[in-house]
Amino acid sequence: MIDRRLLLVHAHPDDESIATGATMAKYIAEGAQVTLITCTLGEEGEILVPDLVHLGADQEDGLGRHRIGELAAAMDKLGVTDHRFLGGPGRYRDSGMMDTASNERPECFWQADLDEAAGLLADVIREVRPQVVITYDDFGFYGHPDHIQAHRVTMRAVELAVDAADGVDGWSVAKVYANAVPKSVLAVGIEAMRDQPGTPFEGVESIDDLPFGSPDELITTEIDARDYLDNKLDALRAHATQISVDGPFFALSNNLGQKAWGYEHYVLLRGERGPGTGPYAWESDLFAGL
Repeated sequence: MIDRRLLLVHAHPDDESIATGATMAKYIAEGAQVTLITCTLGEEGEILVPDLVHLGADQEDGLGRHRIGELAAAMDKLGVTDHRFLGGPGRYRDSGMMDTASNERPECFWQADLDEAAGLLADVIREVRPQVVITYDDFGFYGHPDHIQAHRVTMRAVELAVDAADGVDGWSVAKVYANAVPKSVLAVGIEAMRDQPGTPFEGVESIDDLPFGSPDELITTEIDARDYLDNKLDALRAHATQISVDGPFFALSNNLGQKAWGYEHYVLLRGERGPGTGPYAWESDLFAGL
């Protein structure tokens, strides 16, 4: 078996736990090296803790620094010991939602020079030498500018790193994945929660009404990480300014069973797909075929 190394590139603290937390915990428990790169501090996030509202971008603008601690606590729950901010903490600022004034700030990630940011990431890739990299698709999963930029930076960085390495010691980035949610999973959520206030599916009648979701036939990989669901939920709780795990959405999700959170899905963006099973031949391992 190869010495498995996995590198993930996420836009803000908490993105990693929401989309890939169980996957990270699973591979760490199985002995893989897992490295997390976070591109911004998430300064523009909404704050769910009333006592911390003063940290908001429109007040003290201290949320980003606070979220460094939240991310560290979340990584402790997942077992991740190698987590870094792209270019160092605060190098790139959270851009906020698309078409907002924060997109225009020269220091925001959306305005970052692509080759400069990709060069910083390529340095880490060459150091860590992961066989597998995870980021977002070219729409950033749901259109957030920092997610889109993370995709662009990651794809460019992989090119730069592989070109520079030129197969040294037989290493290359063999696979690049985007995290995804199958439309079949979303359909179950819509059916269960469309009439429930305070959930993302409130009032949603059709999958087509959502700005995210991948057709099942485009999904390439399903990771069964049900044994690490508690790690994921504990990591989500660590991001207390952003996520209320005890709210109605998570309560209802738990009622749907572990299918809602114990499985995580991916679409292969680069590399050769490994063997799979089921109607769409989904891989069960990110390192399948390596």
